Amino acid sequence: MDLQLDGKCALVTGASRGLGYATARGLALEGCSTAINSRTPETLTSAAESLAKESGVKIVPLPGDVSDPNIPAQLIDQTIETLGGLDLLVTNTGGPPAGQFDSFDDHDWQTAIGLTIMSHVRLIRAAVPHLRQSTSPSVLTITSYSVKQPIPNLVLSNSLRGATVGLTKTLALEYGSYGIRFNSILPGWTETERVHELMSSRAEAHGTTLEEEMNKQAYASPFGRMGKPEEFANAAVFLLSPAASYITGVMLTVDGGMYKGTL
Repeated sequence: MDLQLDGKCALVTGASRGLGYATARGLALEGCSTAINSRTPETLTSAAESLAKESGVKIVPLPGDVSDPNIPAQLIDQTIETLGGLDLLVTNTGGPPAGQFDSFDDHDWQTAIGLTIMSHVRLIRAAVPHLRQSTSPSVLTITSYSVKQPIPNLVLSNSLRGATVGLTKTLALEYGSYGIRFNSILPGWTETERVHELMSSRAEAHGTTLEEEMNKQAYASPFGRMGKPEEFANAAVFLLSPAASYITGVMLTVDGGMYKGTL
């Protein structure tokens, strides 16, 4: 299938590793010039160099913390300046810290709100005027299957990811007349650095090992394993592409069957 992404311009945040990196890689391999963002300049530069070498397309590293209210608009401006336009936007952030309800105060909640929902709001708000000029505009928010099935010890993420899903669905309705598509992917447990960090936290709390916790979580899938970043990216790239031109407002669970509900 021709995904019709050759020559498109994209911005992917949280893209120096994990799901964001895998998505940026998938877009680049389809011929999409891509700006990538993360908080750590050194890691981001290395990621950009790897992607450019593998794909042969223009990859622009744009460091910045998207939880800073000023950064999202700057990233959009820099993308337009360096790539000449914007067709695709992937809003992805690291998750808030693990912990139970009584371990967090107001400051922790406000910080998590800035990272987990307001970063999406600010990126999309700055991008919309430019997306309106694209012939195939598409936005993908990355959330978590926790919006359907809460994950133990992740009260901040469980509570706030749902707001991004609500935002995504609402914007799909509001901007459909402009041809801008909005979708979200709800990943399950995938073998990323973030998941290793969460499993290490579990291992410490339970007095077990990282390998034991990884194996226990893997058994939640009928496949008996966690997902791979590239499996997530395959779905993400398709949803972003013009090949998915009649798909909007979708909350796609990519979790290997870990979510057991029917809705």
